[in-house]
Amino acid sequence: MSLSFSRLPCLLLALALAACDDAPRFTQAEPGEALSGGQATVMRSDRNAFSMPSANLSPEQRVDFAVGNSFFRNPWVIAPSTTTARDGLGPLFNTNACQNCHIRDGRGHPPKADGNNAVSMLVRLSIPDQPYYAKVIQQLGVVPEPTYGTQLQDMAVPGVAPEGKVRMTYEPVPVRFADGYQVELRRPTLQITQLGYGPMHPDTRFSARVAPPMIGLGLLEAIPEADILAAEDPDDRNHDGIRGRANRVWDDALGKTVIGRFGWKAGQPNVNQQNVHAFAGDMGLTSTLQPKDDCTAAQTDCLAQPNGDGAGGEKEVSDNILRLVTFYTRNLGVPARRDVDSPQVLAGKNLFHQAGCQGCHTPQFTTSSQAAEPALANQVIRPYSDLLLHDMGPGLADERSEFAANGQDWRTAPLWGIGLSETVSGHTQYLHDGRARNLLEAVLWHGGEAQAARDQVLAFDAEQRAALLAFLNSL
Repeated sequence: MSLSFSRLPCLLLALALAACDDAPRFTQAEPGEALSGGQATVMRSDRNAFSMPSANLSPEQRVDFAVGNSFFRNPWVIAPSTTTARDGLGPLFNTNACQNCHIRDGRGHPPKADGNNAVSMLVRLSIPDQPYYAKVIQQLGVVPEPTYGTQLQDMAVPGVAPEGKVRMTYEPVPVRFADGYQVELRRPTLQITQLGYGPMHPDTRFSARVAPPMIGLGLLEAIPEADILAAEDPDDRNHDGIRGRANRVWDDALGKTVIGRFGWKAGQPNVNQQNVHAFAGDMGLTSTLQPKDDCTAAQTDCLAQPNGDGAGGEKEVSDNILRLVTFYTRNLGVPARRDVDSPQVLAGKNLFHQAGCQGCHTPQFTTSSQAAEPALANQVIRPYSDLLLHDMGPGLADERSEFAANGQDWRTAPLWGIGLSETVSGHTQYLHDGRARNLLEAVLWHGGEAQAARDQVLAFDAEQRAALLAFLNSL
């Protein structure tokens, strides 16, 4: 990475940093820094900023993008139906359209504290790993809860009972900065009621997950595997306290274990499989890679329902529909950064690096020449993620393993576009379960490998906090 910095005394910076030392100082934007997605970067920052195609797509490719968008946005219906291209919803499901969770292709949110509408948040289920289930764990990453499977579905077609209802309650967690400024975090408690199929296994593990933003997925997929693995450091050989490691997950199409990139614990290997599993788990839709409805043996009414498979064996999500949706989701462009030359943003960038945040939130990669789509190849991108798993401490733990990820591990979330969250999705709720109500709260929940960085942030004064947030909101 090419840096533009100076070793001038701290007093010459637009905003004072936490300490005056010999660390590199950013005094101007790096060349091309505003183009977070390289030549695929989208040049808009309005409420539709996450819904635009990669800027370098051809007119013909934009037609496929638009058709894929229609299948992503419009609702699916119950089978049998005259709408044969979109029938087969359920029998159990969480929503009837992808866009309901990924609001304008942005992030979802937890249910309100006074309600049980969890439409853009789902709950993963599993029971502790056991050697008897070694093959299941190899391919699913978890042992499913015997009655309810791997995901709680709170909606169902007529004649089938939903699996349950989800609520979140919160308790306050006060955190104080060195200058006396206090922030009240909120610790969530998940509640599942109205179970439709009897009690769950007594050792069931639960993990609430809000829908993440959809931007830049094809670019993340195009990062060379070798570049991701080069950053692994499970034994902390460089003694910086950061022990990143890739998840190793099952590739349904290849029939073997590969590295994971997508999902809150990097549990999916590529965009296509991420879509396949979302169609199956979130909407109960079959496809070639997931040919059966998501019903367990105990859910007899679910198993008895008709589906939308074609007479010739074509699945509810045909191979062509899946191809179009995958093209769409690969090519949702990343918006350009704003205010990259602002003195406050540059001061915040210095503070970000001083605290060590870049140790996990890797600023820059170059995509492979062999990307799935030519428009995504050979692009200098700035996702601010290493796509690796990191132990984030007990405060964020869900105590649920997923392939090689343990109960305290989370994939480093990409930060690109994070400053447009409220503009696009209408809220600023962050982290895997949406507990953080703003970016400062999200930072303060960091623990484990990020504890040292968090402690440095807690030493920042009001001016420095404002600068750090200005930088994050510029991404």
